[in-house]
This record gives sequence, structure tokens and C-alpha cells, in this order.
Amino acid sequence: MITSSQEADVSQARRATAAFLAENCPWVDRDAVVLVVSELIANAERHASGWWRLSVSVQEGSLVVELRDGSEAVPVARQGDLGGAGGHGWHIVQRLATDVAIENRPGGKSVRARWQPAENVLCA
Repeated sequence: MITSSQEADVSQARRATAAFLAENCPWVDRDAVVLVVSELIANAERHASGWWRLSVSVQEGSLVVELRDGSEAVPVARQGDLGGAGGHGWHIVQRLATDVAIENRPGGKSVRARWQPAENVLCA
């Protein structure tokens, strides 16, 4: 599944992700993955140039969520602000995914979150 800021908003991206998960990765915590998608898009909209491209796929039996944006700045964990100023998103992403990787690309970066299924469970 691929969508972008030119085609969808964050709520549409969340719905498309949930549908993909229901069909392809029923073992995964759907709410956790959808929350990570929301946080990655929110970070791209807030800290990057505003555009983003989301890909949700199965690679080698694992679920992979990849978000590309137009900023080369690497996400940095900040102290969370309970008053509403943010600082929680990157912590959430790192906590909920099995692993997270960042790759600089021409004109921006890619943030990749991966979920590894339990033994003997594979994504479709």
C-alpha cells in the first residue's frame, strides 16, 4: 500500500493502513501500527517541508512502514510536554515498533519502522 500527502490526509492514511493490516498482517497490533503511522505523518507535517509518502508492505515476513519526507534532519527524541507542545511522537514510534531505521535520501529522508511477528507467524 502506498499513499502520499498529494493523495490523502492523515485520517485516510490511517484507514488505508488499518485495511492493509487486516488483510495482510492480522497478528500485528493494528492500533499500535496506526498510531505509529499517525506520529510519523504528524512529524513530517510539523518538522519537514510538509509532503510525505507512506508505504506499508510485507518484506521477508515482517511488516514494514516507511515514511519519506523532504527534510534531511534526523528525528530527535525530545522531553515530552504534557501541556500540548509535543515531544512524545518519536518516543512512541521507537517504543511500538520492533525496530526503527532512518536513511538519508536525496532531498529528504526515509524513516522505516518494522514489526517482526512471533515465531511461526508470517504476514501474507
